[in-house]
Amino acid sequence: MTVPIVSIVIPVYEEGEAITPCLDRILDGVRLPCELLAVYDDPGDSTLPYLEQYAAKDPRVLPVLNGHGKGPARAIRWGIEQSRAPVAVVTMADGSDDPEQIDQLCKLVDRGVVIAAASRYMSGGQQIGGPMLKSTLSRLAGLSLYWFGRVGTRDATNSFKAYSTDFVRDVGIDSDTGFEIGIELVAKAKRLRLRVAEIPTIWLERAKGTSSFQVMSWLPRYLQWYCFAFGPKLTLEHLRAQVATMTGGGS
Repeated sequence: MTVPIVSIVIPVYEEGEAITPCLDRILDGVRLPCELLAVYDDPGDSTLPYLEQYAAKDPRVLPVLNGHGKGPARAIRWGIEQSRAPVAVVTMADGSDDPEQIDQLCKLVDRGVVIAAASRYMSGGQQIGGPMLKSTLSRLAGLSLYWFGRVGTRDATNSFKAYSTDFVRDVGIDSDTGFEIGIELVAKAKRLRLRVAEIPTIWLERAKGTSSFQVMSWLPRYLQWYCFAFGPKLTLEHLRAQVATMTGGGS
């Protein structure tokens, strides 16, 4: 079996048959050798039968039961841990991200950045649709982190990113609930003074179904990582110690 260059990690939750056109778009858009890990929380999830049907036809698709417990953060963490490629790309199952940009993001990581972010808030980027409160908070966080925190991307909160899997395994993932992994890993890269790059993207609100994003209940965790991005350079050992103290020992 061909060793993948990119592992595409998708947390899925009750997508049902809508997952099929999502997988079509991703696999049509990616030219690099890839594996696609669709991580689900529960064997009774409505997405699983369609994932299994797709996997029977295309061995690149791997339905994966989340081994860390429920929630998108744990699903993303589990997916990256199971990946075989040197680059992992996190994207959503709702069709909001542009899969044709996955190759471009991967090439940036191959050139030496630890995170390549798809940015809605740089020149050429755009967000179409979505709740006003969520988009306003995201834009404020992203732009302030870029200009004042010098984190390397204007869109730290966007989940659509490519990561060096070696980097992720070195720093670990401590988020355990929502989609705050994006800002967590950007903050860790900043404190280690590792390189982050971005490309513009156009994000589209999902056409069907409802988002599982919970703004107010997840906001404290976003703020925690937002604040962590500001601070002096750390060694990997000191970063791990500071994060353990901040999170109460990790998840």
